[in-house]
Amino acid sequence: MSELEEDQQYLAQPPVPVAANSDEEEDDEERGDELYEHHRITANRKQELLRLDKFLLNRLHSSSRTRIQNAIKAEAVQVNDRPVKSNYRVKPFDVITITLPEPPQEFKVMPEPMHLDIRYEDAELLLVNKPAGMVVHPAFGHWSGTLVNGLAHHLQGLPTGRNGEVRPGLVHRIDKDTSGLLVIGKSEYAMTHLSNQFFHHTIERTYLALVWGVPKETEGTICTHIGRSLKDRKVQTVFPEGDQGRHAVTHYKVLKTFGKVALVQCNLETGRTHQIRVHMKHIGHPLFGDATYGGDRIVYGQRTGAYKVFAEKTLELMPRQALHAKSLGFEHPVSREHLQFEVELPADFMELLARWEQYTAEN
Repeated sequence: MSELEEDQQYLAQPPVPVAANSDEEEDDEERGDELYEHHRITANRKQELLRLDKFLLNRLHSSSRTRIQNAIKAEAVQVNDRPVKSNYRVKPFDVITITLPEPPQEFKVMPEPMHLDIRYEDAELLLVNKPAGMVVHPAFGHWSGTLVNGLAHHLQGLPTGRNGEVRPGLVHRIDKDTSGLLVIGKSEYAMTHLSNQFFHHTIERTYLALVWGVPKETEGTICTHIGRSLKDRKVQTVFPEGDQGRHAVTHYKVLKTFGKVALVQCNLETGRTHQIRVHMKHIGHPLFGDATYGGDRIVYGQRTGAYKVFAEKTLELMPRQALHAKSLGFEHPVSREHLQFEVELPADFMELLARWEQYTAEN
């Protein structure tokens, strides 16, 4: 049978109901700051041989056949830990895992013309250098002026920007007051391929942070569970016992010290909400200027005399967390070429380092 005949036969077949007592399981545990869905399905022991795309279409009711086939093509669908083709026949006890970009949200976003610092763009993706202070995604209190509003205008006419849907290619976020690189998928396929790389931690993400104090170890790995604080739902916290929250891993390296602060490179293995900010506070070194996690006051050094005056003025210079998403490395969705991008520190961060360097030299 030819591929065309097989597809015609596929379309002619009625949906197959899910068997009773199915072992199907859909796992939302990995959702959150990464903008994807993750599903894990175990085929029932009585499962008849059935094309993979049809099998998934019967179970992922919010997904279209095109969306599912894009995911299979992007190797975001695996059977027993191996990527397969759409015509793979699912058999009993097969374990299928799926990573998909989040579907469009119900509300509309108004496209807004705005300056976007685009560092790279092709038919499949673009890289944006987001300034500190810009909200990435519309939410209560921030329905306009967000990066998504700007992207919706820039991407008009493309599948990800059609009709103003909240779908301009986001596959990850960075905090409002964090500056630096974001990668945007310009097609359903690119979004799926990039989401899959984020989910499987193959994206290389490097951040620069100025922290209070100097870590005892010049290099290290912080591995904890992170989740919403039980005392304050607006902040994240570490759960040392690992009984709550989600697995989070940050690798850090001290690049330079300036007396009471240090410039630290952080590489994310996972991407939890506020991960670097929470992890550095956890080891006793909150980010400089971070009001949410205690870095907006003098943490190391005397709170008197000339040092107090200098430190407080420096905090006024940069009233936000000193965190910058410096670089991204990933596989291009179509060419499969490894791409690496890097952006310079913003002016306020550069001035901050210059002041600490001068103060350290003079004292």
